[in-house]
Amino acid sequence: MKVKFVALLLGAFVFLFPFYYMLIGSLQAEPDPSVSGAFPKPGNLTLHNYTEINKSIHLGRSLINSGIFTGGVILGTLVFGVLAGYALARLQFRGRGLVFNLMLLIQVVPFQLLTIPLYVLIVRSYGLADSYSGMILPFLINSTAVFVFRQYFLQLPAELFDAARIDGASELSILWRIAVPLVRPALLTGVLLTFIGPWNEFLWPFLITKQQDLQPLAVSLSNYLTTVSARAANPFGAVLAGACVLAAPAVTLFIIFQRRFISTNLSSGVKG
Repeated sequence: MKVKFVALLLGAFVFLFPFYYMLIGSLQAEPDPSVSGAFPKPGNLTLHNYTEINKSIHLGRSLINSGIFTGGVILGTLVFGVLAGYALARLQFRGRGLVFNLMLLIQVVPFQLLTIPLYVLIVRSYGLADSYSGMILPFLINSTAVFVFRQYFLQLPAELFDAARIDGASELSILWRIAVPLVRPALLTGVLLTFIGPWNEFLWPFLITKQQDLQPLAVSLSNYLTTVSARAANPFGAVLAGACVLAAPAVTLFIIFQRRFISTNLSSGVKG
C-alpha cells in the first residue's frame, strides 16, 4: 500500500512540476532557466511580467475574445450534440446506422485537412472574416460530443420514453423534461471536453482574424512571441505569464468539476 502511495505521489509530482515551474517562471524578475530556478529567492519574485505582457497584448480583451469564442462553441456543441445524440439513440428512422457510422468516420479526418476549403467557404462565400461567427461556425457541431450524448441516452430505460409518448408528450418535450435532467453528467462532460479545444485553438482563429481586437489569447501570445517579446525586459517570464493566464481557466474547471463529471446516477428516474 505504501509503495502504491509513493508511486502515485511521484507520478503527481512529475505531472504537476511543469505547471509549478511555469508559475514560478512567470513571477521571476530575472530569468533563471537552470534547475535552481525552480526554487527562486523571494527578492526575485514580482508581478511585473504580467503587467508587461498586458501592456503588449491587452490580456483582458484577449481573454474576452477567448471566452466568446469558447462559449459560442460550447453552446453549439450542447444544443446540436444533445439533439443529434438523442435522435441517434432514441428515434427510429431509415439510415440511422449509416449516419452514425459517417459521424464516427468524421472523427478520423484531421481538421487541418479541411482548413483550406473551410477558409474559402467562410471568408469568400460567407464574408465572415474578422468576426466571432467566422471563428465559431466550423466548431458548432462536435462529433465526439454527439457520440458521448448518444451513449448516455442509450443507457436510459426505454420505459421512460414509452410512458411519456403514451401520455402524449412530444419528442422535444421528452428530451427536455425527461432525458436531459437524467444525463446532466454528460452535459458537464461535454462542456469540459469541448472547452479545451477552442480555448487553446490557434490555427483557425489565426487564419480568420487579422484585427488584434478580435484575436483570442492563444493567437495574441503567438503574435507577442514573434513581434514584441524581443524588446521585453524579461521575455521568458512574460511568455510564461501569458501561458499561466491561458491555462488557469481550464485547470480551475477541472479542479472544481473533476468529481461531478465522472459520476452519474441514471437509475434515479426509475421507481421499483
